[in-house]
Amino acid sequence: MSYFFNDDGNNLDTLKTLMELVSKNKLSKLEINEGDLNIKIEGRPCPPPPPMPPMNAIPPMPPQGNPAPMPIPNSNSANDVKVETSAITGNVVKAPIVGTFYASPAPNKPPYVNVGDIVKKGDVIMIIESMKLMNEVTSEFDGTVKKIMVQDGTPVEYDQPIMIIE
Repeated sequence: MSYFFNDDGNNLDTLKTLMELVSKNKLSKLEINEGDLNIKIEGRPCPPPPPMPPMNAIPPMPPQGNPAPMPIPNSNSANDVKVETSAITGNVVKAPIVGTFYASPAPNKPPYVNVGDIVKKGDVIMIIESMKLMNEVTSEFDGTVKKIMVQDGTPVEYDQPIMIIE
């Protein structure tokens, strides 16, 4: 006498119950072996698990470019833009690292420098946050701040021009 099947005629009901069990639990296979009785019920094959990403994988960062230059009125050629850029004279202060430009030491504090301010070599002129570290950037030049080319809180790339000191 089998545990699952007997002579009372309910074998078909038992088979249906087993098939429902396989389907409901999303099993790929159920196999029963009892003496001379061998039953194998196969469901849909389980999909393979998705591949695991490598432990050192870094998700791609969205591209971040420089802020778009302001258009020059009645200008359609690239040469006109070069003329405007080359008209600025002085020493270019570039970002020493990749990060976020901050003009002031804290959101509620005044900026280190404004256009027109006189700076001396060694004066702190900005902060660049990189990897949660606030890096003070000092001036390499004596002079007057002629232009600040990046807005506060803007991402900057290595060697990107930040300001002009004349």
